[in-house]
Amino acid sequence: MPQVMEFKLPDLGEGLTEAEIVRWLVAVGDVVAIDQPVVEVETAKAMVEVPCPYGGVVTARFGEEGTELPVGAPLITVAVGAVSLPEAPAAQAPEAEGSGNVPRPLIGYGEDHSRPARRRRVRPVTAAVSAPVAAPAPAVPVTPAGPVPVISPLVRKLAKDGGVDLRALQGSGPEGLILRADVEAALAALRAPEPAPAAAVAPPAAVSAQGERIPLKGVRGAVAEKLSRSRREIPEATCWVDADATELMAARAAMNAVGGPKISVLALLARICTAALARYPELNSTVDLAAKEIVRLPSVHLGFAAQTERGLVVPVVRDAQHRNPESLSAEFARLTELARAGKLAPADLTGGTFTLNNYGVFGVDGSTPIINHPEAAMLGVGRIIDKPWVHEGQLAVRKVVQLSLTFDHRVCDGGTAGGFLRYVADCVESPAVLLRSL
Repeated sequence: MPQVMEFKLPDLGEGLTEAEIVRWLVAVGDVVAIDQPVVEVETAKAMVEVPCPYGGVVTARFGEEGTELPVGAPLITVAVGAVSLPEAPAAQAPEAEGSGNVPRPLIGYGEDHSRPARRRRVRPVTAAVSAPVAAPAPAVPVTPAGPVPVISPLVRKLAKDGGVDLRALQGSGPEGLILRADVEAALAALRAPEPAPAAAVAPPAAVSAQGERIPLKGVRGAVAEKLSRSRREIPEATCWVDADATELMAARAAMNAVGGPKISVLALLARICTAALARYPELNSTVDLAAKEIVRLPSVHLGFAAQTERGLVVPVVRDAQHRNPESLSAEFARLTELARAGKLAPADLTGGTFTLNNYGVFGVDGSTPIINHPEAAMLGVGRIIDKPWVHEGQLAVRKVVQLSLTFDHRVCDGGTAGGFLRYVADCVESPAVLLRSL
């Protein structure tokens, strides 16, 4: 006899308490394999495909697309043992570690995201299911006068509440099984309004005088909360300086001329930042309000701002102080690609200790960044453009960039912040300065 198992929205880690259903990957009546992704959800950190630890027939789904569910809320129920699952071809056999145990890391984080996620959809097969689990209907079409086939209690309730006569429906499931989609289609037909005459069709309604309302949730909501908290808790200050980046750009061109992977400007600036943080560790810290302590952190987990279709995200390069410009370039490229594809793991977006924000890509010269709470500082970089500049006593056209440092005034005074920024500017103007600390 099959056993109905309830799969709940798991704890996706990093303090997340809820997720929004973006897209269901299975329907009621589908047969799912162990560890098959069943739903795509959006958290405040990333888009995640959630795999089910059970294999069997999906008997119910909970929550419509676009709704938010708290961690621990039911996602689906699965009749385990109701069918004999077809074996996957040898070329597509799952790895041995895909055991289906609940503690296994979920798809979407904590694993290798360089490979595309598998979306294996196993179509329903004929099976004998004992009530009250959903079972196949008789092969003969059901007429309005005939008996109602055995279906899921959820589908039955949906039909009853909407006034749909199940005896009049022809199911689209295996052997005529009535699925939730069949009932929803019938409800949509019942609720469809009579088509109005062509002359009576009104033009599209304009946005009301009160303005368009956009839900502040998902990534946008998480960013809003973090920035608001930063402004509430952190007494921030900003200092800035213009720097001649001509020599830095020449050094980059020389590096890339010798062949091999290309070195990005962001990677060179990141390497300068890690060297500066080694000299001024006060800025690689956080404030523990409860203990009333400043915590200086041993490693530099460097965040960088990346603009995506889903909004601004800040991926984190772990242990950036141990990476050279080539390694930093590769990691920036990898994380940026995942960010734009919506495949960043929650762990890729948390744990940063210092942020590098290159807003110059938007064509602006300067900014006063808001610190990425709970960090203590952020370095902003404007566009690098040709400007008149006094070089070696002569007026010349040089490549100039504005650097701005926003810092938590609790962790250091202006002298420390100014020293950090001046060292960064010196390395930009003369990359040979950086060689002394390598």
